[in-house]
Amino acid sequence: MKKTTYPALAALILLLHLVATPAFAQPQKPAGTLVDGVAAVVGKNIVKYSDIERSFAQMRLRSGMTDAQTNRCAILENLILTQLMVHKGEVDSVEVSDEEVNQYLESFLQSDLERYGSKEAIREATGFAYDELKEQYDRMIRTNLLSRSVEYNITENVKVTPAEVTEFFNSLPADSLPMMPERYEISEIVIQPTIPETERDRVRAELAELRERIIKGESFSMLAALYSQDPGSARKGGELGFFPRGRMVAEFESAAFALKPGEVSPIIETQFGFHIIQLIERRGNTINARHILIIPKVSSEDLLRTRMKLDSIASEIRAGHLSFEDAAKQYSTANSAKQGGTVTNSTDGSNRFDAEALKESYYAIGVQGMDVGDISNATAFKTEDSRDAYRIVRLNRKYPAHKANLTDDYDNIYNAALAAAKQKRMLEWARKQAKRTYIRLADEYKDCSFPNLQINIQ
Repeated sequence: MKKTTYPALAALILLLHLVATPAFAQPQKPAGTLVDGVAAVVGKNIVKYSDIERSFAQMRLRSGMTDAQTNRCAILENLILTQLMVHKGEVDSVEVSDEEVNQYLESFLQSDLERYGSKEAIREATGFAYDELKEQYDRMIRTNLLSRSVEYNITENVKVTPAEVTEFFNSLPADSLPMMPERYEISEIVIQPTIPETERDRVRAELAELRERIIKGESFSMLAALYSQDPGSARKGGELGFFPRGRMVAEFESAAFALKPGEVSPIIETQFGFHIIQLIERRGNTINARHILIIPKVSSEDLLRTRMKLDSIASEIRAGHLSFEDAAKQYSTANSAKQGGTVTNSTDGSNRFDAEALKESYYAIGVQGMDVGDISNATAFKTEDSRDAYRIVRLNRKYPAHKANLTDDYDNIYNAALAAAKQKRMLEWARKQAKRTYIRLADEYKDCSFPNLQINIQ
């Protein structure tokens, strides 16, 4: 988006979500001597100068945007659109609960504490005291959640037919069709070594001893820092931060929500290993807890046996004595076993991966160098729950790099056509809403034109 023309509405809405997400946009006080004030009034709501400057700084960082007033007008149009949706939500009594806001707020604040190390460091880096930052995040999150809810209500019934997808594709200039990168379809068989019961008993005994020490008065936080094998929380004394139901795996969540503040759970087993949990605080329907995780170890002998078993299965498949699909259903411990080993791309729901995605997840196998039908040797990796495992991979198909077309890329084109239809619906709604909503601009923005909203405000 390096051009200085106004972005399409869909891009504006996407930018709204990025700006309102602290992972992408750290709040910054306006630069220089600018005194914050009201740039626009939309219904009962306002757009601040700092809102425009923060968005401008992020867009310039991401896309090289120039310091032109035209670009600030485009940003202001986006922010007016946001406030039109917020105004609509308020009129229609669309609710955003404190619980919903706090789910994001606690996560963002915890992320900043991890990133900067302390509240003092946050102030030095952002220009905001911790409580000011919390207030900024709260406002952005509420605005974002309310506007997204209204947007969803407006566009949820938008559908596109196959004929409309074809019409959309045919309307695109031939020289604007994107090049689709080479993509790959793969299948896998994954086997995790079985944890011996003796090792499970060893871990339970270690946790039982730690739990007893805590009950007798030792610090849970100190023991978590010393012994927990969850690297993300161990350095924070095992603390996880506030989370609602549905965020953690079922066994962990059930145990944590059943505790009273200060109480320590019995030993809990999950897919990640064995835990003890202490409830720190309950706030509405969210809780803050700390835990100690001990992960059972797999012996080198068990790992070797697993690798040899998978290599044997690969040999049987190569020799034609066993189909890959049947072997996956019979032996694989991965979710892909249900589809005969075919791996689903979680990004878009398809079975295709580009080279970068494969490098990230299958870097040790070198799928790009394989021929269609080749089966890799057994290769070690860590599962999503940090367990040791081995897998073999078959390259099912290569899709060469090509210009987008309806035959090979229908799913992508369908999604683009649906997005365009929703954009059209949003534009129609926004233009009508803008005409019947009180909007006032600060003097320096009265010369802006707003082509997406198609309004002139004086």
